[in-house]
Amino acid sequence: MSDNGEKGYGSGTSDDGSLQQQIYPRPTGFKGIYYHPLTQMIMLGFVCFMCPGLFNALSGLGGGGQVDSTTSANSNSAVYATFAAGAFFSGSISNKLGARLTLLLGSVGYPLYIGSFLAMNIHPHAGAFVIAAGAILGICAGLLWTAQGSLMLAYPTEEQKGKYIGVFWAIFNVGAVVGASVSLGENFDSKANSVGNGTYIGFLVLTLIGVTIPLLMANPNKMIRTDGTKVTTLRHPSWKVELYGLWLTLRTDPMILLLFPMFFASNWFYTWQFNDYNDALFNIRARSLNNLVYWLSQIIGAISIGFLLDQRGISRRLRAFSGWTILLAMVFIVHTWAYFYQKNYTRASIPPDSDQKMDIFDHGYAGRIWLYIFCGILDAMWQTTVYWIMGAMSNDPSKLAHFTGFYKSIQSAGGAGAWRADGVKVPFMSMFLSTWVLLVAGLVFALPMIYIRVKEHTNFEDETLARMDDSGHISSRERTR
Repeated sequence: MSDNGEKGYGSGTSDDGSLQQQIYPRPTGFKGIYYHPLTQMIMLGFVCFMCPGLFNALSGLGGGGQVDSTTSANSNSAVYATFAAGAFFSGSISNKLGARLTLLLGSVGYPLYIGSFLAMNIHPHAGAFVIAAGAILGICAGLLWTAQGSLMLAYPTEEQKGKYIGVFWAIFNVGAVVGASVSLGENFDSKANSVGNGTYIGFLVLTLIGVTIPLLMANPNKMIRTDGTKVTTLRHPSWKVELYGLWLTLRTDPMILLLFPMFFASNWFYTWQFNDYNDALFNIRARSLNNLVYWLSQIIGAISIGFLLDQRGISRRLRAFSGWTILLAMVFIVHTWAYFYQKNYTRASIPPDSDQKMDIFDHGYAGRIWLYIFCGILDAMWQTTVYWIMGAMSNDPSKLAHFTGFYKSIQSAGGAGAWRADGVKVPFMSMFLSTWVLLVAGLVFALPMIYIRVKEHTNFEDETLARMDDSGHISSRERTR
């Protein structure tokens, strides 16, 4: 890089002096508010509120709100298959095009996908269009989530990462809450097993609004953190150099591989929760209410675990191990509880068009909705902790773009496998047990990585790509103030 003194790469918070950077004055007045990292994080949250948040609300209904979940399962399999393939390289695309443009490109797939379900409601034989829209969405989602993860982890200082992740996750899940509320209002008086056109139209309008938000966000090159350090200036390397950076990320930080099982499990459980529990057991009114409380509980889960992970009175390593322990306890609480419900029903005992599905006023519903609340809390805690661990490994936006690309790629490979298994009617109990085993395995593999790799502060050596110039040469010099 041409001027090492002007391109800060860390959060500037280490006490050992290894991450020395020039301190910049923050803007004041309206610019100070607009260019504040938290303001931009809120705007980022609203992009995901309107787009993937509403996708989650639709998925959370089970079967995409349809009577037969087969088309939805196959479409989701297409989403996550292309997501997995594209997200592995989307970090390179984000670093080349810039996070804001990548975010914009990523958002456009969501209205197309939701519109495809509206088309299927109007023309029942439009299943091929739904699956094709899912494949396109997967590519777009890889771009959106990689750009999102890079910005979310690069804007806060080290002490703020848990808070910012929690704030983002809460806003993002408000999107699913709004979507679930629309669905509940539309379907509260219905005892059918599918949603009407009004639900899909409402979702479509909101996602189209979400596509416009990246156009209003600040240029990341102009962002200064609250401690006066500057977010790494975007490089514009060749594709060859950017792909070299992808390989370099793995070579210089191979411990990220131990997080891959945790990544893989992080979307696998949605299939059992949404299709094999919510869709299988409940009518559309109960499914809509379950969906609402699921996403509301995510806000609680994200903020609570984010608060723990940012406690300044506790060392960062202790916070990491505490988060891991809480996740392990939650996995066993949720799945032990769920086992006692799952053992009592199968695909054969409750067919998709059954008129015997549970309603909100039926005996036993209260316990089942509480389980769904805990499922939502566990999901938010899991995703927030994964992001926080990656943020503890580096403050370099280019490296974090690759990390989040790996995360979304491996996560989506798991999601594709789970949705495909559901599409070919793997038994509910098998889906459930695989979910439980994969979550535990993810935590077991992550433990040595946390022990070895999470330190009290991010070191100079962790910022490899921030020291790489456009030709691929890596500087050995530290920045000075």
